Amino acid sequence: MPSFSDRRPSVLVVDDSALMRRVLSDVLGGAEGIAGAGEFRVVATARDGFDAVRKVHQFDPDVVTMDLEMPELDGLGAIGYIMSETPRPVVVVSAHAGPGTGAAIRALELGAMEIVAKPDEANRAALLRMGPDLRAAVRRALAADVSHVSVMARPPAPPPRRVPEAGLRARARLAVAVAASTGGPRALAEVIPRLPTGRGAALLVVQHMPPKFTRSLAERHDSLSALRVVEAADGAPVVADTAYVAPGDYHMRVLRTPDGPAISPRCSVRRVSASSSPGWDATARKACAPSARPAAAGSPRIGARR
Repeated sequence: MPSFSDRRPSVLVVDDSALMRRVLSDVLGGAEGIAGAGEFRVVATARDGFDAVRKVHQFDPDVVTMDLEMPELDGLGAIGYIMSETPRPVVVVSAHAGPGTGAAIRALELGAMEIVAKPDEANRAALLRMGPDLRAAVRRALAADVSHVSVMARPPAPPPRRVPEAGLRARARLAVAVAASTGGPRALAEVIPRLPTGRGAALLVVQHMPPKFTRSLAERHDSLSALRVVEAADGAPVVADTAYVAPGDYHMRVLRTPDGPAISPRCSVRRVSASSSPGWDATARKACAPSARPAAAGSPRIGARR
Protein backbone atom coordinates (compact mmCIF):
# COMPACT_ATOMS: atom_id res chain seq x y z
CA MET A 1 0.00 0.00 0.00
CA PRO A 2 1.32 3.48 -0.85
CA SER A 3 1.82 5.88 2.00
CA PHE A 4 -0.25 8.99 2.44
CA SER A 5 2.83 10.99 1.39
CA ASP A 6 2.85 9.32 -2.04
CA ARG A 7 2.51 12.26 -4.43
CA ARG A 8 2.42 10.27 -7.66
CA PRO A 9 -0.64 11.00 -9.82
CA SER A 10 -3.46 8.58 -9.03
CA VAL A 11 -5.14 6.44 -11.68
CA LEU A 12 -8.38 4.46 -11.91
CA VAL A 13 -8.12 1.62 -14.45
CA VAL A 14 -11.42 0.61 -16.08
CA ASP A 15 -11.75 -2.52 -18.24
CA ASP A 16 -14.02 -5.55 -18.30
CA SER A 17 -11.01 -7.85 -18.88
CA ALA A 18 -9.23 -8.98 -15.73
CA LEU A 19 -6.04 -9.43 -17.77
CA MET A 20 -6.22 -5.86 -19.08
CA ARG A 21 -6.85 -4.46 -15.60
CA ARG A 22 -3.83 -6.34 -14.25
CA VAL A 23 -1.46 -5.38 -17.09
CA LEU A 24 -2.52 -1.72 -17.18
CA SER A 25 -2.06 -1.53 -13.43
CA ASP A 26 1.42 -3.02 -13.76
CA VAL A 27 2.63 -0.72 -16.56
CA LEU A 28 1.30 2.37 -14.78
CA GLY A 29 1.71 1.59 -11.09
CA GLY A 30 4.86 -0.44 -11.25
CA ALA A 31 5.68 -4.12 -11.29
CA GLU A 32 8.99 -5.90 -11.03
CA GLY A 33 10.77 -6.20 -14.37
CA ILE A 34 8.72 -3.55 -16.25
CA ALA A 35 10.92 -0.68 -17.38
CA GLY A 36 9.43 2.78 -16.82
CA ALA A 37 6.60 1.56 -14.60
CA GLY A 38 5.86 3.12 -11.22
CA GLU A 39 5.36 6.68 -12.42
CA PHE A 40 1.71 6.59 -11.34
CA ARG A 41 -0.30 5.21 -8.42
CA VAL A 42 -3.20 2.93 -9.34
CA VAL A 43 -5.76 3.53 -6.58
CA ALA A 44 -8.45 1.17 -7.90
CA THR A 45 -9.73 -0.81 -10.88
CA ALA A 46 -13.28 -1.10 -12.23
CA ARG A 47 -14.92 -3.78 -14.36
CA ASP A 48 -17.69 -1.74 -16.04
CA GLY A 49 -19.04 1.78 -16.40
CA PHE A 50 -21.21 1.77 -13.29
CA ASP A 51 -18.29 0.47 -11.23
CA ALA A 52 -16.11 3.21 -12.73
CA VAL A 53 -18.50 6.03 -11.82
CA ARG A 54 -18.80 4.73 -8.25
CA LYS A 55 -15.03 4.49 -7.84
CA VAL A 56 -14.39 7.92 -9.32
CA HIS A 57 -16.49 9.34 -6.48
CA GLN A 58 -14.94 6.99 -3.92
CA PHE A 59 -11.24 7.37 -4.79
CA ASP A 60 -11.15 10.74 -6.61
CA PRO A 61 -8.38 9.68 -9.05
CA ASP A 62 -6.37 12.26 -10.97
CA VAL A 63 -6.93 10.40 -14.26
CA VAL A 64 -9.03 7.49 -15.55
CA THR A 65 -8.09 4.94 -18.22
CA MET A 66 -11.31 3.78 -19.89
CA ASP A 67 -12.24 0.77 -21.99
CA LEU A 68 -15.28 1.35 -24.22
CA GLU A 69 -16.95 -1.99 -24.85
CA MET A 70 -18.14 -3.17 -21.43
CA PRO A 71 -21.33 -4.73 -20.01
CA GLU A 72 -23.92 -2.87 -17.93
CA LEU A 73 -22.74 0.69 -18.68
CA ASP A 74 -20.24 1.08 -21.52
CA GLY A 75 -17.31 3.46 -21.63
CA LEU A 76 -19.18 6.19 -23.51
CA GLY A 77 -21.88 6.27 -20.86
CA ALA A 78 -19.31 6.31 -18.07
CA ILE A 79 -17.40 9.20 -19.68
CA GLY A 80 -20.65 11.16 -19.97
CA TYR A 81 -21.38 10.70 -16.27
CA ILE A 82 -17.80 11.48 -15.19
CA MET A 83 -17.45 14.63 -17.30
CA SER A 84 -20.82 15.98 -16.17
CA GLU A 85 -20.51 15.11 -12.47
CA THR A 86 -16.81 15.33 -11.64
CA PRO A 87 -14.67 16.21 -14.67
CA ARG A 88 -11.14 14.82 -14.86
CA PRO A 89 -8.78 13.59 -17.59
CA VAL A 90 -9.87 10.35 -19.27
CA VAL A 91 -7.60 8.24 -21.49
CA VAL A 92 -9.44 5.84 -23.78
CA VAL A 93 -7.76 2.43 -24.21
CA SER A 94 -9.55 0.87 -27.16
CA ALA A 95 -9.28 -1.64 -29.97
CA HIS A 96 -8.08 0.19 -33.11
CA ALA A 97 -10.25 -1.69 -35.61
CA GLY A 98 -13.93 -2.37 -36.03
CA PRO A 99 -16.81 -0.62 -34.27
CA GLY A 100 -14.61 0.38 -31.33
CA THR A 101 -12.76 2.89 -33.50
CA GLY A 102 -15.82 5.05 -34.13
CA ALA A 103 -16.76 4.79 -30.46
CA ALA A 104 -13.32 6.10 -29.51
CA ILE A 105 -13.86 9.19 -31.66
CA ARG A 106 -17.20 9.79 -29.94
CA ALA A 107 -15.47 9.40 -26.56
CA LEU A 108 -13.14 12.27 -27.49
CA GLU A 109 -16.15 14.42 -28.34
CA LEU A 110 -17.58 13.65 -24.90
CA GLY A 111 -14.44 14.94 -23.20
CA ALA A 112 -11.83 12.16 -23.19
CA MET A 113 -8.34 13.58 -23.71
CA GLU A 114 -6.33 10.78 -25.35
CA ILE A 115 -6.62 7.46 -27.18
CA VAL A 116 -4.27 4.49 -26.82
CA ALA A 117 -4.82 1.54 -29.17
CA LYS A 118 -5.01 -1.94 -27.73
CA PRO A 119 -2.76 -4.44 -29.55
CA ASP A 120 -4.29 -7.08 -31.79
CA GLU A 121 -2.82 -9.85 -29.67
CA ALA A 122 -4.58 -10.28 -26.33
CA ASN A 123 -1.60 -11.63 -24.41
CA ARG A 124 0.47 -10.14 -21.62
CA ALA A 125 3.63 -9.64 -23.70
CA ALA A 126 1.79 -7.67 -26.40
CA LEU A 127 -0.08 -5.62 -23.81
CA LEU A 128 3.14 -4.74 -21.97
CA ARG A 129 4.58 -3.31 -25.20
CA MET A 130 1.89 -0.62 -25.15
CA GLY A 131 3.26 0.64 -21.81
CA PRO A 132 5.35 3.59 -23.12
CA ASP A 133 2.47 4.88 -25.27
CA LEU A 134 0.03 4.54 -22.37
CA ARG A 135 2.27 6.36 -19.90
CA ALA A 136 2.90 9.17 -22.40
CA ALA A 137 -0.85 9.53 -23.02
CA VAL A 138 -1.56 9.70 -19.28
CA ARG A 139 1.09 12.42 -18.89
CA ARG A 140 -0.46 14.49 -21.68
CA ALA A 141 -3.95 14.01 -20.26
CA LEU A 142 -2.83 15.14 -16.81
CA ALA A 143 -1.37 18.31 -18.35
CA ALA A 144 -4.72 19.24 -19.94
CA ASP A 145 -7.16 21.62 -18.27
CA VAL A 146 -10.57 19.92 -18.08
CA SER A 147 -12.12 22.44 -15.70
CA HIS A 148 -13.97 24.22 -18.53
CA VAL A 149 -14.87 21.16 -20.60
CA SER A 150 -18.62 20.83 -21.03
CA VAL A 151 -20.27 17.60 -22.12
CA MET A 152 -21.07 17.45 -25.82
CA ALA A 153 -24.20 15.41 -25.23
CA ARG A 154 -25.12 15.10 -28.90
CA PRO A 155 -23.30 15.89 -32.15
CA PRO A 156 -24.26 18.88 -34.28
CA ALA A 157 -27.17 18.44 -36.66
CA PRO A 158 -26.11 17.09 -40.09
CA PRO A 159 -25.59 19.79 -42.72
CA PRO A 160 -28.57 20.57 -44.97
CA ARG A 161 -26.55 20.13 -48.16
CA ARG A 162 -23.33 18.56 -49.39
CA VAL A 163 -20.65 19.92 -51.70
CA PRO A 164 -20.17 18.39 -55.18
CA GLU A 165 -18.14 15.22 -55.59
CA ALA A 166 -14.36 15.60 -55.84
CA GLY A 167 -14.29 15.41 -59.64
CA LEU A 168 -16.57 18.44 -59.90
CA ARG A 169 -14.66 20.65 -57.49
CA ALA A 170 -11.87 23.06 -58.44
CA ARG A 171 -8.40 23.02 -56.92
CA ALA A 172 -8.23 25.06 -53.74
CA ARG A 173 -7.14 28.68 -54.07
CA LEU A 174 -6.20 28.91 -50.39
CA ALA A 175 -5.90 26.57 -47.43
CA VAL A 176 -5.89 26.61 -43.65
CA ALA A 177 -3.56 24.31 -41.69
CA VAL A 178 -4.64 23.04 -38.26
CA ALA A 179 -2.48 21.01 -35.86
CA ALA A 180 -3.81 19.54 -32.63
CA SER A 181 -2.85 17.15 -29.88
CA THR A 182 -4.57 16.53 -26.53
CA GLY A 183 -8.18 17.75 -26.69
CA GLY A 184 -7.92 18.35 -30.42
CA PRO A 185 -10.69 15.98 -31.59
CA ARG A 186 -13.21 17.74 -29.38
CA ALA A 187 -12.12 21.15 -30.69
CA LEU A 188 -12.32 19.86 -34.27
CA ALA A 189 -15.84 18.59 -33.56
CA GLU A 190 -16.80 22.11 -32.53
CA VAL A 191 -15.15 23.80 -35.52
CA ILE A 192 -15.28 21.66 -38.66
CA PRO A 193 -19.09 21.19 -38.84
CA ARG A 194 -19.48 24.98 -38.66
CA LEU A 195 -17.13 25.80 -41.54
CA PRO A 196 -18.82 27.18 -44.66
CA THR A 197 -18.32 26.04 -48.24
CA GLY A 198 -18.01 28.12 -51.39
CA ARG A 199 -14.83 29.98 -50.38
CA GLY A 200 -12.42 28.08 -52.64
CA ALA A 201 -10.56 26.82 -49.57
CA ALA A 202 -9.27 23.51 -48.25
CA LEU A 203 -8.51 22.50 -44.66
CA LEU A 204 -5.34 20.55 -43.76
CA VAL A 205 -5.53 18.78 -40.37
CA VAL A 206 -2.80 17.00 -38.43
CA GLN A 207 -4.19 15.44 -35.26
CA HIS A 208 -1.97 13.52 -32.81
CA MET A 209 -3.75 10.16 -32.80
CA PRO A 210 -2.78 6.49 -33.15
CA PRO A 211 -2.80 4.93 -36.63
CA LYS A 212 -6.17 3.69 -37.93
CA PHE A 213 -8.16 6.08 -35.74
CA THR A 214 -7.78 9.03 -38.10
CA ARG A 215 -9.89 7.44 -40.84
CA SER A 216 -12.78 7.12 -38.37
CA LEU A 217 -12.15 10.72 -37.30
CA ALA A 218 -12.44 11.86 -40.93
CA GLU A 219 -15.57 9.75 -41.53
CA ARG A 220 -17.17 11.13 -38.38
CA HIS A 221 -16.64 14.74 -39.43
CA ASP A 222 -17.65 13.97 -43.01
CA SER A 223 -21.06 12.82 -41.76
CA LEU A 224 -21.55 16.04 -39.78
CA SER A 225 -20.09 18.71 -42.05
CA ALA A 226 -20.89 20.62 -45.21
CA LEU A 227 -17.22 20.13 -46.13
CA ARG A 228 -16.10 16.81 -47.53
CA VAL A 229 -13.71 15.33 -44.92
CA VAL A 230 -11.27 12.58 -45.94
CA GLU A 231 -8.10 10.93 -44.69
CA ALA A 232 -5.23 12.34 -46.74
CA ALA A 233 -3.64 10.11 -49.38
CA ASP A 234 -0.42 10.54 -51.34
CA GLY A 235 -0.97 12.25 -54.65
CA ALA A 236 -4.48 13.48 -53.87
CA PRO A 237 -5.32 16.86 -55.42
CA VAL A 238 -6.10 19.56 -52.87
CA VAL A 239 -9.56 20.68 -53.90
CA ALA A 240 -11.89 23.31 -52.53
CA ASP A 241 -14.48 22.60 -49.84
CA THR A 242 -12.52 19.59 -48.58
CA ALA A 243 -10.74 18.83 -45.31
CA TYR A 244 -7.78 16.44 -45.34
CA VAL A 245 -6.82 14.60 -42.14
CA ALA A 246 -3.25 13.27 -42.04
CA PRO A 247 -3.04 9.54 -41.22
CA GLY A 248 -2.17 8.73 -37.62
CA ASP A 249 1.52 9.16 -36.73
CA TYR A 250 2.22 11.17 -39.92
CA HIS A 251 2.80 14.78 -40.84
CA MET A 252 1.43 16.19 -44.12
CA ARG A 253 3.02 18.18 -46.92
CA VAL A 254 1.43 19.99 -49.87
CA LEU A 255 3.36 20.75 -53.07
CA ARG A 256 2.66 23.06 -55.95
CA THR A 257 2.27 21.20 -59.24
CA PRO A 258 1.49 22.38 -62.78
CA ASP A 259 -2.08 21.19 -62.26
CA GLY A 260 -2.46 22.88 -58.89
CA PRO A 261 -1.81 21.97 -55.26
CA ALA A 262 -1.49 18.29 -54.40
CA ILE A 263 -0.44 16.14 -51.49
CA SER A 264 3.08 15.04 -52.38
CA PRO A 265 3.30 11.44 -53.64
CA ARG A 266 6.71 11.03 -51.99
CA CYS A 267 6.92 13.18 -48.89
CA SER A 268 3.44 14.45 -48.09
CA VAL A 269 2.93 12.03 -45.25
CA ARG A 270 6.10 11.56 -43.23
CA ARG A 271 6.11 9.12 -40.35
CA VAL A 272 6.67 10.76 -36.99
CA SER A 273 9.77 9.67 -35.13
CA ALA A 274 9.63 8.36 -31.59
CA SER A 275 10.97 11.68 -30.32
CA SER A 276 8.33 13.85 -31.99
CA SER A 277 4.63 13.98 -32.57
CA PRO A 278 2.43 15.71 -35.14
CA GLY A 279 2.24 19.31 -34.05
CA TRP A 280 2.06 22.95 -35.02
CA ASP A 281 5.70 23.57 -35.98
CA ALA A 282 5.95 20.49 -38.18
CA THR A 283 2.57 21.13 -39.78
CA ALA A 284 3.41 24.74 -40.57
CA ARG A 285 6.74 23.80 -42.10
CA LYS A 286 5.35 20.90 -44.10
CA ALA A 287 2.18 22.62 -45.24
CA CYS A 288 3.87 25.90 -46.11
CA ALA A 289 7.19 24.65 -47.48
CA PRO A 290 7.64 25.84 -51.08
CA SER A 291 8.50 23.20 -53.64
CA ALA A 292 11.50 23.47 -55.92
CA ARG A 293 9.16 24.10 -58.83
CA PRO A 294 7.78 27.52 -59.73
CA ALA A 295 4.36 28.22 -58.32
CA ALA A 296 1.62 27.09 -60.67
CA ALA A 297 -1.42 29.15 -61.40
CA GLY A 298 -4.10 28.47 -58.83
CA SER A 299 -1.69 27.18 -56.19
CA PRO A 300 -2.98 27.81 -52.67
CA ARG A 301 -1.98 30.56 -50.34
CA ILE A 302 -1.45 28.69 -47.10
CA GLY A 303 -2.73 30.54 -44.06
CA ALA A 304 -2.23 28.90 -40.69
CA ARG A 305 -2.67 29.79 -37.06
CA ARG A 306 -2.02 27.95 -33.84
